[in-house]
Amino acid sequence: MDRNIRTVDDVLRLLDGLFAPEADRWTANGAPWWDGFYADRSRPVPFFVSKPDENLASLVDRGLIKPGRALDLGCGPGRNALYLASMGFEVDAVDLSPAAIAWAGSRAEEAGVDVRFRCGDAFGLLAAEPGLPYDLIYDSGCFHHLPPHRRISYRALLDRALAPGGHLALTCFAAGAMGSELSDREFYDQSRLHGGLAYTPEALRWVFSDLAEIELRRMRDEPSESPLFGEPFLWTALFRRAATQRSTASAVS
Repeated sequence: MDRNIRTVDDVLRLLDGLFAPEADRWTANGAPWWDGFYADRSRPVPFFVSKPDENLASLVDRGLIKPGRALDLGCGPGRNALYLASMGFEVDAVDLSPAAIAWAGSRAEEAGVDVRFRCGDAFGLLAAEPGLPYDLIYDSGCFHHLPPHRRISYRALLDRALAPGGHLALTCFAAGAMGSELSDREFYDQSRLHGGLAYTPEALRWVFSDLAEIELRRMRDEPSESPLFGEPFLWTALFRRAATQRSTASAVS
């Protein structure tokens, strides 16, 4: 007879277990799955390209985000981390996959830019080593792969790691274009995430309602010859934390 639920973390881990083996895509056990995903670098995966998101470049070009300390969540092969470093940001980049981190590190060396790559679960890493807060947290496709209960962990990460006045910028699946539109409850009924969660603008505004919305739009469709990455099935968003703001999420990993 098990009686293992004592903390919020215990509840989150229990709910993670409902989605096995998909849970390996966002938990510390996910390295083997993602290493297999990144094993063949020649695969025609859209975000394997070595160019930054068009929305990220636009934010920098328009001065909506300025050089400072930046965290790239789920950095993959490092394309956005390298861009931020080239624009004068001090960049930490985190990914579950050693294969992705190795690829990103090779790209950084070739480009001659300095990025601090860290391999592991961002929730756990930043809870164990909080360090200084970040002026920018950038997430290109991590958020929409989290199950509903891990939004709690995500918001707790923002509470810990985003500096007062700092920005969260992200891309995620757009409802009607990509991702599953099941209700939160239905994901648990089926114990599947169906490849990722679609979001509406209203849902994003609700999840991040403690942050100020600066911009929320669809990503532009960039042609293959463009120096930028862009796919129209994604939302792009920029939110700003107030200069003085109380924590709104439980401190959970």
